[in-house]
Amino acid sequence: VIIGTLTISAILVFFIVPLTIVFFIYLTNILLLIYQRNNELKADPLSDVWNRARKTIATFWDICARIWHGYELHGVENLPEGPGILVYYHGAIPIDYLYFLSRLFLWKKRLCLSVADHFVFRLPGLKLLLGVTGVIPGTREECLAALRNGYLVSISPGGVREALFSDESYQLMWGNRKGFAQIALEAKVPIIPMYTQNVREGYRMFKERRFFRELYESTRLPFTPPYGGLPVKFRTYIGKPIPYDPNITTEELVEKVCKGKFLFSFQTKTAVQALISKHQTIPGNIWKALLERFDKRRK
Repeated sequence: VIIGTLTISAILVFFIVPLTIVFFIYLTNILLLIYQRNNELKADPLSDVWNRARKTIATFWDICARIWHGYELHGVENLPEGPGILVYYHGAIPIDYLYFLSRLFLWKKRLCLSVADHFVFRLPGLKLLLGVTGVIPGTREECLAALRNGYLVSISPGGVREALFSDESYQLMWGNRKGFAQIALEAKVPIIPMYTQNVREGYRMFKERRFFRELYESTRLPFTPPYGGLPVKFRTYIGKPIPYDPNITTEELVEKVCKGKFLFSFQTKTAVQALISKHQTIPGNIWKALLERFDKRRK
């Protein structure tokens, strides 16, 4: 009985916060369905008709961000007035990105469309929530249409692979992905790097195992569950934009994003890693991240 109780307690400690996040996400979708039925809404989920619902959702998640992670957002002034592509590091659970979306909408009344992995659209019961919050497939046509309509579009080139297999070293796992650069050139928009401090200390994955890596690579489904949910300090930093240059090629733009003017250790890093090198202790430390909740001087 004692062993069983301790086992259950350990499981709850490890997974209670991630499961709570999932619960709130589904609860949000249910409330949106009720809102849609009561107001007899048939409008496009991206239309302004849904702004009242978006504000309510954003307020809820912003309260969670303030209470649980003391969330801060820096560098909003680096966002262009018009369209652009945000490129960010993908944590084990991208709750920091949800915080960013919420605060951006509350502060600037701006909706940033989010490119998500295909498996997200196969999750049951989330269709309305994905539509209202602007989650889109990462097709070239969808992204170009969004940019030409004046939206910010965000993407994590590392995606689910980075979420599952990166760790407290904050290694970027972009592979050869450069579609975001091709789209930026075609749409003639800037690329803006973004990173959230301590995101890996808040939520982590179990150490990579060959079996789970091979399972993911063959199915493209995230079977490994995240754990954690500690109330560490989260600060999201938006870096300086890399402007559109009509004379640059796709390869040169990827190289510019990857190298920029930033050097960290002996390796060239991406502009996102430049933010990591400036704002993150490597390797990440949970205790330090917790203590930063009480550090009022750091900005």
